[in-house]
Amino acid sequence: MGARRGPREVVSMAVLVLLLVSCVNGEDPYSFYNWNVTYGDIYPLGVKQQGILINGQFPGPQIESVTNDNLIINVFNALDEPFLLSWNGVQQKRNSWQDGVYGTNCPIPPGQNFTYILQVKDQIGSYFYFPSLAFHKAAGGFGGFKILSRSVIPVPFPPPANDFTILAGDWFTKTTPAILDGGSDLPFPDGLLINGRGSNGYTFTVDQGKTHRFRISNVGITTAINFRIQGHKMVLVEVEGTHTLQNTYDSLDIHLGQSCSVLVTCDQPAQDYYIVVSTRFTSEVLTTTSILHYSNSAGSVSGPPPGGPTMQIDWSLEQARSMRRNLTASGPRPNPQGSYHYGMINTTQTIRLANSASVINGKQRYAVNSVSFVPADTPLKLADYFNIPGVFTLGSIPNSPTGGAAYLQTSVMAADFRGYAEIVFENSEDTVQSWHIDGHNFFVVG
Repeated sequence: MGARRGPREVVSMAVLVLLLVSCVNGEDPYSFYNWNVTYGDIYPLGVKQQGILINGQFPGPQIESVTNDNLIINVFNALDEPFLLSWNGVQQKRNSWQDGVYGTNCPIPPGQNFTYILQVKDQIGSYFYFPSLAFHKAAGGFGGFKILSRSVIPVPFPPPANDFTILAGDWFTKTTPAILDGGSDLPFPDGLLINGRGSNGYTFTVDQGKTHRFRISNVGITTAINFRIQGHKMVLVEVEGTHTLQNTYDSLDIHLGQSCSVLVTCDQPAQDYYIVVSTRFTSEVLTTTSILHYSNSAGSVSGPPPGGPTMQIDWSLEQARSMRRNLTASGPRPNPQGSYHYGMINTTQTIRLANSASVINGKQRYAVNSVSFVPADTPLKLADYFNIPGVFTLGSIPNSPTGGAAYLQTSVMAADFRGYAEIVFENSEDTVQSWHIDGHNFFVVG
């Protein structure tokens, strides 16, 4: 028989066990993914072309996560060229080297792998991932990225019966890098896709009388889109993680890189209806459809797909102005940290960014404040971390437009940690521009 332990020893052991249990239970969950990136034949518009697949899928696998989950994503590059994945809208808090864009990540060489280590900290909402190098996005490699709220923090609407992801956008059947390398501008897209398929190539099955959630992302290359569902209203409840005051719309403009969620109550007669996506602000309007199929449907789609706005800029601006944040909704934290008095923020830096299209050395280039970015041989993050001279210079792009001729430069703009930057975007071109502040959150103030 073993020696008997005294009361103090028993209490100490009990405390130790409790501490161990709390440590084990206190860590946020981990999810592991192994992805193999390959080329493969795809026929999204009925034309055979070489696409980029992830684990043989186009679009790629969807990431399903919950706020604060740790995601370990091992990506093996089986292509014959470097490859990177970026996580659109997922904040990288002091973790920029996982963001998957040139300058913060080294490209994954052919035949090699890289393991992304992300935590979806203090976020909820609808996002997507995409390849960030060499127009790979125009060949596939993108997929949905969903961050659900923790069970202790309810979203500000009843749980929907189903939760669907829609990845929509323009598509090219031609090889876009070859066009750009030849010095020409991008041509007009050949069509639009919904979840990697052309018109009526995808069906969403719903139950009559129930409310369903649709998470919609514009994963295209050049055009804004309009989204609508025949005979149904859409209640907008989320724009990239931010809850809205549940405005109701017949159709929605979704700009490049943007994601949102709508609730659709299926209260119409039991049949099939068109889901429609069309281009915005283009002289030629492209349209594609998929099917909203009632599970007890008594008939197929009928009549023409509903039309939407085309060139009306004011329509889009009024829609944007109508959206409001739901300030009473719970966020991703159970203990809200309060809100900023936005009008009292002391901005430490004002930046004006003006885009332009210029021909430099006989090639169509695009520039910001007259600077067209040139990748450095040494990744910028490594040069910054190891203080390698001669790779880039802070302030190598001006903070305001110069109005001068465009030139090539490895442009890097300086900013202050924990500073507040006010950024003004200016577009004098005759095409719609979308801007992406990678890995950061921001508030639209005007």
